[in-house]
Amino acid sequence: MVVVVNCWVLRNKELDGIGNFTVETLSRMIPMHPEVKFMLLVDRGYQEDYFNFPNVSLHKVFPALRHPLLYVWFMETVVPRFLKKYSPDLFLSMDGFLSLSTKTKQLPVIYDLNFEHYPDDLKFKNRIYYRTFFKRFAHKASRIATISEFSKKDIIDRYAIQEGKIDNVSCGVKQRFRPINLQEKDACKQRYNINEDYFFFIGSMHPRKNIVRLIKAFDSFKRETGSKIKLVLSGHILWGDSRIQSVMSEIHCAHDIIFTGRVNDEDLVLLLGAALALCFVPTIEGFGLPIVEAFQAEVPVLCSNTTSMPEVAGNAAILVNPFNINEIAAAMKKLVMDRGLRNNLIICGREQRKLFTWQNTAERLYACIMKGC
Repeated sequence: MVVVVNCWVLRNKELDGIGNFTVETLSRMIPMHPEVKFMLLVDRGYQEDYFNFPNVSLHKVFPALRHPLLYVWFMETVVPRFLKKYSPDLFLSMDGFLSLSTKTKQLPVIYDLNFEHYPDDLKFKNRIYYRTFFKRFAHKASRIATISEFSKKDIIDRYAIQEGKIDNVSCGVKQRFRPINLQEKDACKQRYNINEDYFFFIGSMHPRKNIVRLIKAFDSFKRETGSKIKLVLSGHILWGDSRIQSVMSEIHCAHDIIFTGRVNDEDLVLLLGAALALCFVPTIEGFGLPIVEAFQAEVPVLCSNTTSMPEVAGNAAILVNPFNINEIAAAMKKLVMDRGLRNNLIICGREQRKLFTWQNTAERLYACIMKGC
């Protein structure tokens, strides 16, 4: 069997959520099936060795270009020619983009439909591309993989796709996340000039991550309690979001909020592990990987009660309405005041994290491939 895999998402040196999903799943799935030939389509600048296996061949067919009009050209010109030349059994697309011009069977991984729910959060050109093509991709696909029951139902309902055509392959968590000792916590706080306990957020500061409400809730919590606790936000602020700058100028506790910028995996392990709790309250998530990473680090979790997050969190987190600033603030207060609650959440998290491994995801994705061929 021959499977062509669109890995164009790996054009970025610093992997995002989709990039991590691609590396974690394929690096496990490919060596498990030496009888299958995997032909990976990568950007011309790709130089990594994530998939150095005998049954892999790399094909640098995409120029390093970044525009939705060029996406269309790639998928409707470059990809069909490649597929016609090599006649694979399946085209697996890790970023969900498909070709509408090929007769080859195709399987996209569609992580979520956030662009349908919050279109104004995207740049205009990207919004038009996603909302024009993804419904067509879903109907063109021979099978679809997604990462949560929420996303599966969302695709079914919004695009009128039959339930039996979609598989929830879930997600895993990197094993590097772990509880850290007191010396590591102190060293981490000293490095980032944090002299108190802190709530922690990790993720791109995209509008749907709900950073503005999180900051306002923290300000409300500080006003009510007088606590010295800090809020540490790690991640890149996309598009110079003026809303974050504006709210920072309005609140009273701006000096207690620390923006670290994007951090590497080693620092992330320490920043998460040293936190009093993870505060992760996006308005929509296809999965919500930081929740499971916090379980792995044995850190209590406060997260949204919307979309995929309740199914990921189970009974191991405080769930809040991400649109209700007072509710988020009240949960912060509860976490600070109640050590027993924090310990119970950690214990529950140890059990909940067992549900999510990259090995399981890799096996489910391959089963989905076999159904799609």
